[in-house]
This record gives sequence, structure tokens and C-alpha cells, in this order.
Amino acid sequence: MGIPVKLQVFEGPLDLLLYLIDKNKIDIYDIPIVEITNQYMEYIRAMQEDDLDVMSEFLLMAATLLDIKCRMLLPKEVNEEGEEEDPRQELVEQLLQYKMYKFMAYELKDREIDGQKVMYKSPTIPKEVLEYAPPVNLDELLADLNLRKLNQIYKEVMRRQDDKLDPVRSKFGTIEKEEVTLTDKLTYVEEYAGIHRRFNFRKLLETQHSKLHIVVTFLAILELMKIGKIQIEQESTFGEIMITSMVE
Repeated sequence: MGIPVKLQVFEGPLDLLLYLIDKNKIDIYDIPIVEITNQYMEYIRAMQEDDLDVMSEFLLMAATLLDIKCRMLLPKEVNEEGEEEDPRQELVEQLLQYKMYKFMAYELKDREIDGQKVMYKSPTIPKEVLEYAPPVNLDELLADLNLRKLNQIYKEVMRRQDDKLDPVRSKFGTIEKEEVTLTDKLTYVEEYAGIHRRFNFRKLLETQHSKLHIVVTFLAILELMKIGKIQIEQESTFGEIMITSMVE
């Protein structure tokens, strides 16, 4: 005789086992595995389910129950501590854990339902009330004010201003942007080459005012060499670089 319930009532094989345990008023720590297995197998045989994934879960649990049933008929195994092992222990732990999560799900569901009953209303305080500020009584506010307190307030304000200053950056002056263009430097190097005709590259760089000028001067040298207005020579590796003007 099949169990008069439908599959959709249960969320999985553990859910079905808990139902059978509750229905038969069984102690979960002492499950009569033969009786529960028989009832479970009756339910499996009565199932009409096309979903193989769902069927496989229930069949796997059926195989587990049959395995436990067979082990219950054999002499009990003894662990390393000399204690007899209960073949149902692992299944009991799974059921207890599932039952705990199930109760937690019910609790969260109840809280969700209770939360839907809570109504919230945005504040509707008149603008005049929000903007209201109680009047200040200057006589009362300045009643005990004297020069000593004014001096303390002044020192406190100045100390806060000093704390805001960066002790490192505040020592620097204003950093001004240095304007130098490649066009200007091309004109400069070309005029320099026209005057000196043949000159030392390092000495040319030594006349520059900053790293930015050195970089742009180097770019100008490359550009003038590319268009054939100067020629660069170096007699040996790491030797002096000499520049010769090719413009007559």
C-alpha cells in the first residue's frame, strides 16, 4: 500500500525521511531502519516522475537505506577506540543538519511575511518647522566672555590652522611650469650649430638649464640629424660625441 502523498510535497529524499520519522513518531537517534526503508521503498515504487535528476536523488537514498539495512544485520563494526559503530550514525547527522536548515528557512520565511506587514511613511514635517532655529541670546552667550577666554579661543583656532598644514609641502614655494617647445629648441640648436660648426654634444647639454631642456635638446638633435642638417660622429664606444653642421 503506497503512501497517500504527492512528490511535490517533499523537497528531496531527506525531506521524505523526516516526514516518515515524524509520521511514525520515531526517535531520530534510534531509527528502525527496516520499517523506514520499507515505507520509503513503497513511496519510490508509487512515484510517477519523469525528471531523472529528481528520481536519481531518491534512488540514491534508497540504495543508502538498503546498505544500512544490510549492515544492521551483520555484526557491528568496532572503531579504533574500541567502540561499536552504528551504521545509522551518518544518516542521522544528515537528517539533523537538514532539519536545522529547514527550520531556519521557515523562520526566515516568517520574518519575510512579517516584514511585508510593516508600513513605512516618509516624514512630512513642514518646511517652516525644518528651517526653524531657536533664537540666540547674545547677552547670555557672551556673559562670561573676557580677554583671557578670547585669547584662548584665538590660540585654539590658530593651532587648528597649523595642524592643517603639510609640514613638508608647506616648505616649498610655488612651482611654476617651465615652457619649452621642440620648435624653439630646433631653432636654438640650428643657430648654435651654424655658429660653432663642429662642437661637443655633452658641452651643448651642459649649457641647458634643466632636465626638460636637456630632453627637448636631445629630441632636436635627433630631428636635425634626420633631416640632414647635422652629422654625428663617435670615434669609439663611450667616446665623445661630436656634431658637425652640414648647412653651408
